[in-house]
Amino acid sequence: MWLYNLIVLSAIVALGAADGDDEFANYTVTNRRFPDDFRFGVATAAHQIEGAWNLDGKGPQIWDTFFHEHPEKVDDGSNGDVATDSYHLYKEDIRCMNEVGVVFYRFSLAWSRILPDGTLNNINQAGIDYYKNIFKELKAKGIRSFVTIYHWDIPTALQEKGGWLNPEVVDWYVAYAKFCFETFGEYVDNWITINEPKQICHAGYGLGVYAPGVVSNGIGEYVCARHVLLAHAKAWRLWDEKYRPIFHTETTIVLDSDWYEPATYSESDAIAAETKRQFIFGMYANPIIHGNWPKVMIDNIAEFSKKQGFNESRLPAFSNEEIELIKGTYDNLAINHYTTYMVKSIPEPTYEVSFDADSGVATYQKDTWETAAIDWFKVVPWGMGKLLRWLKHTYGDQVFLISENGVSDRTGTLRDQHRIDYIKNYLSHLLDAIYDGGVNVKAYTLWSIIDNFEWTQGFNGKLGIYYVNQSDPSLPRIPKDSSKYYANVIKTKCLVDECV
Repeated sequence: MWLYNLIVLSAIVALGAADGDDEFANYTVTNRRFPDDFRFGVATAAHQIEGAWNLDGKGPQIWDTFFHEHPEKVDDGSNGDVATDSYHLYKEDIRCMNEVGVVFYRFSLAWSRILPDGTLNNINQAGIDYYKNIFKELKAKGIRSFVTIYHWDIPTALQEKGGWLNPEVVDWYVAYAKFCFETFGEYVDNWITINEPKQICHAGYGLGVYAPGVVSNGIGEYVCARHVLLAHAKAWRLWDEKYRPIFHTETTIVLDSDWYEPATYSESDAIAAETKRQFIFGMYANPIIHGNWPKVMIDNIAEFSKKQGFNESRLPAFSNEEIELIKGTYDNLAINHYTTYMVKSIPEPTYEVSFDADSGVATYQKDTWETAAIDWFKVVPWGMGKLLRWLKHTYGDQVFLISENGVSDRTGTLRDQHRIDYIKNYLSHLLDAIYDGGVNVKAYTLWSIIDNFEWTQGFNGKLGIYYVNQSDPSLPRIPKDSSKYYANVIKTKCLVDECV
């Protein structure tokens, strides 16, 4: 543990200590321009926009099943059966993107729209044609495609066999990814294997608050995480060896992380914050960069498991061959970031069997922070800059992409100054990280182009820069003020009226 503490203390010197509210109390948005090669885009996910949940041969996936069986899980009682009907209105979505002037569009393929039962035994040509039509429309508008193969929606037929808890899922996923590479490779500019494994595993197979609703806290999410990492690694190796030489594009995985700030300047809180960062981001980043779980995770969970009466650690180990397989399976580090937490040490861990308890620290958010559409979503712009600096300090001079960032509200107001302020301030701290911190950030992806179905929030969480009127059967896309602001940022590469 002494070596880990030494590493943390070196990070304190390099990054500064708590807390950002004091450090940035008099902060002014930068007037520096984005680098010439910096790219701006927008993002969506299939289940949140497509609708057409059972049309043209599409099979059910876990979110269809989850919300049909448990409508009470959605804040407003809605579901994604229609969503924003992008299955029929995708040209309208792309028109909005073209109007804003984005360079790229990050979207996901629905596994069960392409392979209704998740296997190559049942291939749905209508689903293939749908995505090819999107690619062709994007190309016609000069917008690059940034494609996520898996964004949380495993087919129900595979979930009935255990989903991400079944070791066979690795081969199921790789077969699906291979089919996507071969079918769509000529159209795709960048690939993402899997989006946010933490949400897949912790929320879906640990807490059970997300589909498929499996409650196995402190056990299931670790099994899931192991399989997700192996699936990603095998797909990435396949792409790297067989398809990169043909299509010459890049592939990575998207990891999400909030920023975790020490509650005080104390050494114990600094160590607590770093431990939490390793449990949240390092849990997935450390294997793909270094080959194995973070050491603090291995040590904590082994110790806690023993005290809880388990015969072995609840964290499943990787073999030496698996460590070599996973290590280095990325072309860049793609990061989703939205909010920040404070972290403090606690005198004695609870030894509860849970993922959150395994870190052995306490987290909270300040009441003074602005709240978006849901309690945990606090607006803390300086967290963006601190996260990026920590990423460089921890993982070296990587190429970083912000693959999601944005803010929600519950009204969908067209006069969304709060969203303009969010974009402006978060991007200002990103620019500071580039120019003052030397962080090599190459792209920013705003979530989202349109208001969409926001998982368990339903339509109560609106993150779009275009409003979608759900009470109008035609589901029109109406520009908000933020769409005009973002368009100007893309055009001028400047956050304020005048830049140097």
